[in-house]
Amino acid sequence: MKVKVNQEACIGCGACQAIAPSVFEFNDEGFAETKEENNVVDTMDEELKEDVMDALEGCPTGAIVEVEEEAAA
Repeated sequence: MKVKVNQEACIGCGACQAIAPSVFEFNDEGFAETKEENNVVDTMDEELKEDVMDALEGCPTGAIVEVEEEAAA
């Protein structure tokens, strides 16, 4: 499982990046996005998983969602 930031819902408040900076960053437009290399929830240590879930639950616009990993083609 991964998390994804819905760019249309993100307001760039920075809460997710403050909670889990190793997973979330800002793009050039000032909105949050995930760092793909660090965004596989199943491989995270428990503390980081908790931080990512806190960011997901604490997002004021609900822009962070869980998604299944895409199968390699």
